[in-house]
Amino acid sequence: MPKPPAAEVDAGGRAVRVSSPDRVIYEATDSTPEATKLMVAEYFASVGDGLMRALRDRPTALERWPAGVRPEIKLATGRPGEKADAFYQKRVPKGAPDYLESVEITFPSGRTAEEIVPTEIAVPVWCAHMGTLTFHPWPVRRADVDRPDELRIDLDPQPGTGFTDAVRVAGVAKELLEDLGLRGFVKTSGNRGVHVYVRIRPEWEFADVRHAAIGFGRELERRDDQVTTAWWKEERGERIFVDFNQNTRDRTIASAYSLRPIEGAPVSTPLHWDELAGVTDPSVFNLFTVPERLADGDPWASIDDEAFSLEPLLRLWEELPGGELNYPPDHPKMPGEPPRVQPSKKVASHWDEAGNRIDP
Repeated sequence: MPKPPAAEVDAGGRAVRVSSPDRVIYEATDSTPEATKLMVAEYFASVGDGLMRALRDRPTALERWPAGVRPEIKLATGRPGEKADAFYQKRVPKGAPDYLESVEITFPSGRTAEEIVPTEIAVPVWCAHMGTLTFHPWPVRRADVDRPDELRIDLDPQPGTGFTDAVRVAGVAKELLEDLGLRGFVKTSGNRGVHVYVRIRPEWEFADVRHAAIGFGRELERRDDQVTTAWWKEERGERIFVDFNQNTRDRTIASAYSLRPIEGAPVSTPLHWDELAGVTDPSVFNLFTVPERLADGDPWASIDDEAFSLEPLLRLWEELPGGELNYPPDHPKMPGEPPRVQPSKKVASHWDEAGNRIDP
């Protein structure tokens, strides 16, 4: 059977070719119709204003689901030799158009890569042609890829908690930010969590921003007993985890207006703070509903109006007890970091006071 002809999508005045336009990416659900590859590309074009506000000039990794979203299709975990139909792309794909730009970024290992830098809406639309559903921008601009201009507060519900708990904690986070003289912008994660972003002046390194996130999380813990910064899952309990490590180098969060690879084509959707408390089901924000919502204006339209100092949060990091916390496992061991061993498996006699392992 011959392949259907490619389609074209108007992306900011540039025609972008989309192959296999009828391929079903999201199957129909009780509340949403099916969505094809062409519909995904058209969705990104339709939310171009908000999506480019999130991606413009940022090195961006792609989460690609070229075969579509199905229960049997799994996302690659990065294990050597692993085969998967869905995967992260951290380097510019082959066959990229000449209008696609890139920048060199450095991973925690010290290796480097040329990563996509969206500069116009045609780039995300072309990425949709390549099967991209979710964009993972770094919290930096290409003018200085080592100094973040965003603090990202990821409120992650743990087992026994859910979206409504994250919404309530987000309200406490907003009050804390305001007490510190900072302004946060809130969005759904597209799943169960809530994200709060703060634009910061690009004057600090990744380690500083991560420490600021830890300081913020600890003060949030002090104010609300349903919050935790415990890195090890066995210590978190039924609480909302402030994932401070989302602010480390090469850790990214699904961008505003990204689709998520979940049935119903949900979208990570910016909200006004005064509407957040009224949201009980984040799946109502999806490929079919968000474009009309954005037509009424982007709740994050003013996010770039002011950039803030990290100093109030770094003071919390310095003043509140707890010290350094664990980095992700793919990062080199950092100064002052606790032992990277699950607490329930740690044998005290095998470790010295500095956290170095002693051969028994």
